Amino acid sequence: MLKGIDHRLNSDVLGTLRAMGHGDTIVLVDRNFPSSSMAKSTVHGSPLFMENLSAADVAKAILSVMPVDNFVDDYALAMEVVGAPDETPDVQKEVEAALKTAEGSDKALTKIERFAFYEAAKNAYAIVQTGETRFYGCFIFKKGVIAPDQLFEV
Repeated sequence: MLKGIDHRLNSDVLGTLRAMGHGDTIVLVDRNFPSSSMAKSTVHGSPLFMENLSAADVAKAILSVMPVDNFVDDYALAMEVVGAPDETPDVQKEVEAALKTAEGSDKALTKIERFAFYEAAKNAYAIVQTGETRFYGCFIFKKGVIAPDQLFEV
């Protein structure tokens, strides 16, 4: 256990988040997503797992240590519902609430078409498979920066 670090973050996920740079993306996916095949083309090369947690719980944990790049409009993406692009499932509402709480922002998730989401996932730094069982529990977050005045002194 570490002080100040969400206990749900395992060492593989923490190491990956630490290695990512500004503008790199991390993908959070539900249990139905083809994470093993898609992750082969990411920088990390294999999926990371947080399988006992919902998408919202994983988002909360990751966003507790990783800033998002809120200088761009597409810093937080969600896979749009096939045939109903304006629909927002509960799982997406929960992740959006976690994002707003972590960032102190009122920006909404940007929706992205299913196959465009797959292409974006292939180009990500890493894919994290959650234990989310609900459909459309797939998200992409773009890493931001931490300002010098927000760093802890050693």
